[in-house]
Amino acid sequence: QVQLVESGGGLVQAGGSLRLSCVASGRTFSNYNMAWFRQAPGKEREFVGGIQWSSGSTYYRESVKGRFTISKDNAKNTVYLQMNSLKSEDTAVYYCAASRLLTTTPGGYDSWGQGTQVTVSS
Repeated sequence: QVQLVESGGGLVQAGGSLRLSCVASGRTFSNYNMAWFRQAPGKEREFVGGIQWSSGSTYYRESVKGRFTISKDNAKNTVYLQMNSLKSEDTAVYYCAASRLLTTTPGGYDSWGQGTQVTVSS
């Protein structure tokens, strides 16, 4: 089992930036895929972006491409989500997740963090 702890959420004005962090523990992660999901009130949890731990390859949902960047620090077992040019529609609880599968479906992830709130004011 992988333990995940997110941090870095907060309130920011539209056009601003935030960086979320996800510290992972409990396993070696070379065979894992890490992802960020988000869930707004009344909406389903949706995939934001992911990174393959072994290769560092990243992939994103279309609406965040060019604004969000996922990176990792192997030494710190930490994955980051840098969010720039934030919009009000980015407001949600953001979750870090881990899976051995390469998938954008929440059901494919068996380890989740507790979530961190991101609120973008317009």
